[in-house]
Amino acid sequence: MVEVEFLGPLGNKTHKSNATTLYALKEELQAIPEINAWLKDCAIALNHTIISSLDTPIKDGDKIALLPPVCGG
Repeated sequence: MVEVEFLGPLGNKTHKSNATTLYALKEELQAIPEINAWLKDCAIALNHTIISSLDTPIKDGDKIALLPPVCGG
């Protein structure tokens, strides 16, 4: 099982998943309307490291964070 953390405007919530690939996780998250709207704009961190490819393997116990773009002042 992996844990997904939604940060910032995504609500600072967590989601547990049995997905074994980032592609499968993406499909699962697309079924959540309030998350799906942000998916294309979010960076993905896997165990505190930003990744750039959905081909990156995931394994049981991994922590994934969706990082929406932010603007500050």
